[in-house]
Amino acid sequence: MGKKRIAVFGSTGSIGTQTLEVIEANPDKFEVEALSAHSNDKLLVEQALKFNPNVVVVTDENKYETVKQALSGTDIKVYAGTKSLVEVAVMDTYDVLVAAIVGFAGLHSTLAAVEQGKTVALANKETLVVAGDIVMAAAARTGAKLIPVDSEHSAIFQCLVGEPWSQVEKVILTASGGPFRGKKPNFLINVKKAHALQHPNWSMGAKITIDSATLMNKGLEMIEAKWLFGMDNDQIEVIVHPQSIIHSMVQFTDGSMKAQMGLPDMKVPIQYALTFPGRIPSDFKRVDFRNYEQLTFEQPDVKTFRNLALAKDAMYKGGNAPCVMNAANEAVVAAFLDNRIGFLEMSDIIEKCLEKIDFIEKPSLHDYELSDIAAREYADTMIPKSRY
Repeated sequence: MGKKRIAVFGSTGSIGTQTLEVIEANPDKFEVEALSAHSNDKLLVEQALKFNPNVVVVTDENKYETVKQALSGTDIKVYAGTKSLVEVAVMDTYDVLVAAIVGFAGLHSTLAAVEQGKTVALANKETLVVAGDIVMAAAARTGAKLIPVDSEHSAIFQCLVGEPWSQVEKVILTASGGPFRGKKPNFLINVKKAHALQHPNWSMGAKITIDSATLMNKGLEMIEAKWLFGMDNDQIEVIVHPQSIIHSMVQFTDGSMKAQMGLPDMKVPIQYALTFPGRIPSDFKRVDFRNYEQLTFEQPDVKTFRNLALAKDAMYKGGNAPCVMNAANEAVVAAFLDNRIGFLEMSDIIEKCLEKIDFIEKPSLHDYELSDIAAREYADTMIPKSRY
């Protein structure tokens, strides 16, 4: 069997760069067919020169000439804009698409690949949070395979291999608790981004690290799990596991339980997604249980970390509520990272957006697009324009 041809969308982000590390470590197994980035033209060019893909896409059209000029001495095709991203997603020249674009921006290209029956290594949880019904219906229709890259969903996926999904009683997503586990509002009111970006266990991009600190990440993962594994709302639970050794668990109808374990390293689920249904050796660090005298668990504090409760409510409400919540969250995280709002204000704004934006019970893709815009615009009215 020849090398798998990999397209990496969002190649300059945390998941994208780690995917390329996995590919580089296994040159006999993988080759890069396509790369995409939004505005990090310098790193995109470095990656292109190193991996020599057939195609690169820079979605920030202002960066097109810079990238094209830098790659002018190669045979690499350079495209620009989000429409080009969709056009590359439907090409038949790759075997696996690693969908690692952060946020709503990753929806259209991922959906386009699914509609073509592609294999998608899904690292963009927002695609299913926003439009899980549409994406999974398309996958069922075309036979597209969605293999999760998120460590929690990869863990559940691995636990379900060889098991009838109908025998699942519930799935349990584990959370580290983030850097502020155990803290109360009187502490969190003074939190700055430098503190929130210091995750105790995982090395991730800025947006997902803030989501972890607010527990929004776990809320997004609950909604993703609902669609990815066909679960009912009440079959999905979250438990705080500070050591991050157990990445998630599945409980079956006979009372037995499976857990997938390992050290917190995103390259493990990335490699698994690229090699599924097989596995290949790696030199990733192994768990030594002599270093872990206890594995502990506790309930999440949803009164302090309200984002998890807001996400759960949106999941139960359904319709366009998760889309609105996600859009508002993306807006407030960007504002927090720009020092324009405080840590606790993020939840306040998300809650107001969920109250204000019109609810649509059975939205179309266009409805989702409009809901996303409306939520961002309303959130912006509550966010100061200048830093404090």
